Amino acid sequence: MDSTPESPPAGDLSFSSAVALDLAEDPLSSPYASLNSHCHDLSALHDLACRGAWRTILDKVARARSLSLLSKPHEHLIYLTFNILSLLKLRRFSDAHQELQTLDDDDLDNSAQYLFESYADHYPNHKSGSMIPFALRWFHAQLPFTLGNRQLTLDRLYALLHSIREKKLARVHDEFGEVSLNLWKRRESLVMNTIISHHLSQKEFGVCLALLKDELRRKENPIMVSKLGYVQMQYGDLDGAKQSFEVAEKMVAEGSEDGDVGSMNLINRNKALMYLVAKDYVSAVREYEECIERDGSDVVAINNKAICLMYLRDLSDSIKVLESALERIPTMALNETLVVNLCSMYELAYVNHADVKKTLGSWIARVAPDDFDTSCTRI
Repeated sequence: MDSTPESPPAGDLSFSSAVALDLAEDPLSSPYASLNSHCHDLSALHDLACRGAWRTILDKVARARSLSLLSKPHEHLIYLTFNILSLLKLRRFSDAHQELQTLDDDDLDNSAQYLFESYADHYPNHKSGSMIPFALRWFHAQLPFTLGNRQLTLDRLYALLHSIREKKLARVHDEFGEVSLNLWKRRESLVMNTIISHHLSQKEFGVCLALLKDELRRKENPIMVSKLGYVQMQYGDLDGAKQSFEVAEKMVAEGSEDGDVGSMNLINRNKALMYLVAKDYVSAVREYEECIERDGSDVVAINNKAICLMYLRDLSDSIKVLESALERIPTMALNETLVVNLCSMYELAYVNHADVKKTLGSWIARVAPDDFDTSCTRI
């Protein structure tokens, strides 16, 4: 049960679809703004990725390559990005590594074969610079972890963070203004949260605190302050966590985030987490219900409300909460954590839980994306 905001668990690739759809190094200030619209069948790849049809993407990439449908260097890189994403989602990590090895991965930033100016015949009217999509840099950093090399992933993530900050600084006064700058801020937040998650997974609390405090010196925001509170809870500093959560709440109440659904739900989830630690499940349920009333697709709140009801020995309602979510928002609610919890509740509530889980498994087989781990039903 996890009510922490924002970052995925270390090594988790469940969020990488969104990363891959962010194909351009900088969609506004690079040639990709116009080039992507001319990439062969790109809209179809986007649609398949959104639907989780990873095997179909692999087939389309293989076909495009075999028929020589990709005519320009940037098209090969875009198709490589989708191919690696699909292999990662299908947990074919060694195959993804082999695909990535087709790049000169020692120097993605400066290798001449990835610079637009090296292909003047293809891109005569475009700016110079790297054509490597941000998503490929992301996969380049994350992939070693899936193969057991955590330190290499951390080294590459820190290098990627440094590169992002340099690019963000360069965008402060560029012609594209706030939109371009916000893009790099989002990327910075993604990479920073992932680095913290890697350290947190190894209980390296001191490193996490140092990173968070440095980040908060740069700019305070309720997400990072809440993350600080969560780290404090992890090593038993409940008073410190409470203070951090109170600071985050004050920031949301007084700042520009006031009225934003995501920020308000973040505060309710923080409060619920403190109630959970105190085993005050009734109060925690109340906080999660506020989140759900505000945003019916808040899967963290839905899942944790059900867990609290289970702790209150109300198995019937806890099951209804999760089943309703799967029926109402199947695309968002269908994840392994929620299904594991639901199956655990079935095992506690029903003598014939195997039959109930088989029914659930049959439904999952019809609607789940290719990468869904069906073993989570424990049938």
